[in-house]
Amino acid sequence: MTEQHPTPAERLAAAYNRMMERLQELMEDTEDKGIPTLEDGIKQAGNKAVELGEITRDEAEQLGRWIKRDMEEASQYLASGGREFAAWLKFDIEQVEKRMLDVLLSVADRTKLELEAFERSMEAHNTYKTGEITGAGVLECMTCGEAMHFYATATIGACPKCQGTKFKRPRA
Repeated sequence: MTEQHPTPAERLAAAYNRMMERLQELMEDTEDKGIPTLEDGIKQAGNKAVELGEITRDEAEQLGRWIKRDMEEASQYLASGGREFAAWLKFDIEQVEKRMLDVLLSVADRTKLELEAFERSMEAHNTYKTGEITGAGVLECMTCGEAMHFYATATIGACPKCQGTKFKRPRA
């Protein structure tokens, strides 16, 4: 039997999930010592992944940018008074992998205050592009408005309707 190796996209999606788990652990472990900034936590999670040989330094930096983007989006929703997280995801929360949902909610809530200060400046940076990794949720094509549903961490493909390559999270 031949051993199946993950594709590069699957490997990066798995690394994204591991970095999110490490970020959650870091936030929980440092609760009594003062909450580290999101960037510090992402950097530490990325450094650990590189140290363990899971990904390269460049991949850790790219995944860190994508994780920060996803955390900013979730935190902005929570900060705006959003109560029903399923509404933000735009689909049944039961379909999302529970473990990753717990991580997303935990980190997003803890970083809510930090990210409120950056809300306006981050708006322009929250464009999602084909080939990037994203967490669960819905992305809307910026060209035609088509909704793409992600139930787990995955690589963003081209829009199935118009082949567009730029997306945003729809606002409630």
